Amino acid sequence: MKRNLGSSYTPLFFLSALGNGGLTVAFFVFFMFMTPTPNSPIATFDSVRSYLATAPAYATLLSALGYAMMLYFAFNHLRLLVWNIREYRMFKKTDAYEELTKGNNEITLMAIPLTLTMTINVLFVLGAMLVPGLWTIVEYLFPFAFLAFLATGIYSLSIFYRYYSKLLINGHFRHSMNNSLSQMISSFAFAMNAVGFAAPAAMSENRLIVPIAAFCAIFFFAIASLLAIKNLVLGFHAMLNSGINREGSASIWILIPIITLLGITAIRLHHSFDFLFQGHGSPVFYFIFCSTAISLQIFFGLLGFITMRQNNYFTEFIHGITKDTDAEAIKSPASYALICPGVAFWVFGMFFLDKALVNSGLLSLFSLPYFILLLPLLIVLVQTVRVNWKLNRRLLHEGTL
Repeated sequence: MKRNLGSSYTPLFFLSALGNGGLTVAFFVFFMFMTPTPNSPIATFDSVRSYLATAPAYATLLSALGYAMMLYFAFNHLRLLVWNIREYRMFKKTDAYEELTKGNNEITLMAIPLTLTMTINVLFVLGAMLVPGLWTIVEYLFPFAFLAFLATGIYSLSIFYRYYSKLLINGHFRHSMNNSLSQMISSFAFAMNAVGFAAPAAMSENRLIVPIAAFCAIFFFAIASLLAIKNLVLGFHAMLNSGINREGSASIWILIPIITLLGITAIRLHHSFDFLFQGHGSPVFYFIFCSTAISLQIFFGLLGFITMRQNNYFTEFIHGITKDTDAEAIKSPASYALICPGVAFWVFGMFFLDKALVNSGLLSLFSLPYFILLLPLLIVLVQTVRVNWKLNRRLLHEGTL
């Protein structure tokens, strides 16, 4: 990997670690929704071991593959996180960092707490899937998880308030230079905080932890939603006025992971309210809510795909091929914004199949219609893995700067 980038570094490189963390969760989702979990709300080492004890050989083989991919991307996430922290500390000593904090691109610093929150989720997944008996002591772990999410939440707010306070006092926000949805990264970070807090709210049985975690989840859910609406309106206004910033074209897809995170937050909060107020989740709620969320993801997914195909974004920014054979293809770390949408569509697609269709009795698990609906999700996941590998080779390896 490259080292000592100095002023050539940008906080958007944290998206490389974020994407690999998301892919870790993506392969965990196979176990989450395709193996029985009778004694826990999520898949664990013990539930998978119990399932494989009587599972056919092909299920064992697929499970081994799922474990291998999950561990591979978890390792890459942690490796890239360490690399980014090291490069960022060096970057802070350059004039380029000072210039960054004086302009609209300061919002890219939100990629740091966004990635750190993903790290907590990755460690939680690894603990659940690698440590026997972990779920028997999970109530002792939830307070530590809560404090970790609180730390990243405060970090997110500190960056946001510093950035926005300067804008509110001095103005000078350059709408013509923000003709994309890149400012939406603040909503992305807060949505990640929300879904993090929603985890102990949904899975804990401690009547002190659950309401406090649920309140924090709602707090960040509300902020993420408000900022998403504001950034969506301003971003599309600038794009319709000046045309989309070609390098920021992938930002159209940033709404897909935001919708996934807010959607999972809402589902987890629904579970926590069932526990707190002795309610029962309605199949109608899950069907309408999940259908609405995935419909919006498909809409923005197609809009982004058509836009990026027409401006040759995929050809140049991913494959490194330009129309002008004498010109060098642009290499932008912002291209890593393509990874999380692919992961997010796969993850929420699985929530849609499970919550809206299987649990409501409209679809049978592992039936022919189930696999037909699963196929496009798998295609998106495979393509996301391929693009992640391509971007790693183009942007992170020595000799490719």
